Amino acid sequence: MSDVSFHDYATLSAEGKADLLKRSETDLSGFLDKVKPIIEAVKTEGDAALVRFARDFDKANVTIDNLKATEQEFDAAFDAVEKDVVEAIQFGIDNIRHFHEEQKPEAMWMKEMRPGAFAGDRYTPIQSVALYIPRGKGAFPSVTMMTAVPAVVAGVPDLAIVTPPTADGSVDAATLVAARLAGVETVYKCGGAQAVAAVAYGTETVKPALKIVGPGSPWVVAAKRLLSGVIDPGLPAGPSEAVIFADDTVHGGLAALDLLIEAEHGPDSSAYLITHSRRVADEALKALPEHWSRMTEQRVAFSRAVLTGKYGGIILTSSLQESYDVVNAYAPEHLEILSTDPFAHLSHITEAAEILMGPHTPVSIGNFGLGPNAVLPTSRNARTWGPLSVHDFVKRSSIGYVTKSAYPDFARHARTLARYEGFSSHEWAVSEIRDGYTN
Repeated sequence: MSDVSFHDYATLSAEGKADLLKRSETDLSGFLDKVKPIIEAVKTEGDAALVRFARDFDKANVTIDNLKATEQEFDAAFDAVEKDVVEAIQFGIDNIRHFHEEQKPEAMWMKEMRPGAFAGDRYTPIQSVALYIPRGKGAFPSVTMMTAVPAVVAGVPDLAIVTPPTADGSVDAATLVAARLAGVETVYKCGGAQAVAAVAYGTETVKPALKIVGPGSPWVVAAKRLLSGVIDPGLPAGPSEAVIFADDTVHGGLAALDLLIEAEHGPDSSAYLITHSRRVADEALKALPEHWSRMTEQRVAFSRAVLTGKYGGIILTSSLQESYDVVNAYAPEHLEILSTDPFAHLSHITEAAEILMGPHTPVSIGNFGLGPNAVLPTSRNARTWGPLSVHDFVKRSSIGYVTKSAYPDFARHARTLARYEGFSSHEWAVSEIRDGYTN
């Protein structure tokens, strides 16, 4: 497959190496200007704008009266979805819930810093969060599972899903099933930049939220960026991306099989096979046509666009160390370590949001319910961000308590520093004036 992008890393210029790190969402300038009027329309027109954008952008028959999914629509979804799909959703939710319950921090802890002086942390849920579930290139009940379960485990009292409607003005049935099984029954039929604006400002139907989480298109990412002063945009999760790291102990056909997983999400996805083995690279190239022959026409088109374009393909390195270096520079959303001994490579990888190890842990299993969250930072943000977690749905308060016996020593040192920094009220607050009120 000569049209698949192939890069011999050692021969690339510095500019060429830098180009490999780019994603489709790196430059949002073309979206920011287009998103601004959408946001303004939702802010000023409310529901009427959401209905208009649903018609214009989603080609969906949505009215002001049915912007919110009804209980009857939830009930009907369970009848519409095949039993094995419901079982798969429940299987995934059970694992995701177990993982995030283990991850949940204790409600409060305090330790004695010095005799009679205590300090600690208290965790309380964020009061309202919107969960963005994408729809444009498919239906994603798995994203519903990944966003809703940790939010419910965290105890967020006001949860709502926003998701683009289907053509008949409904919500994807499996998404409704996943929402109810996870514990969320407020679903608004709006997507894209208009959904971000709706939960930021609120409309007649949509309640405003303090935070929004979930992956989305560059339109969604641009809206989150523009509205970051109004609503917490959550972790930066844009179009899908994956790196398949392969050593010389696996077959290249396996690497090619897994390379297609995230590439089939859409033409704005990113997917690279990184290997120092020419054999693995050649086997992967040879296997791709056979793998494509089993896929649907749409998914072939998406993945071919990625693997023949500037955001995907095969990178052949000169050594294992160079492979490690390229992976760390790329800082992928999803990383597979394809090796019969994946733990031998793990300590060399420091920059990846999700690391799935070995021939039996493809991204598919991570996406659909191994337990760890599959909503992940994209566009090299794995260098400073981690996966969506219970921690994204709680906020931390510091707790302090000083007893009467411990107070004098702390007060003396506080007075000294307050005087040095020139803060007289700080100083007087821990002076004999306080003693007159407390003794």
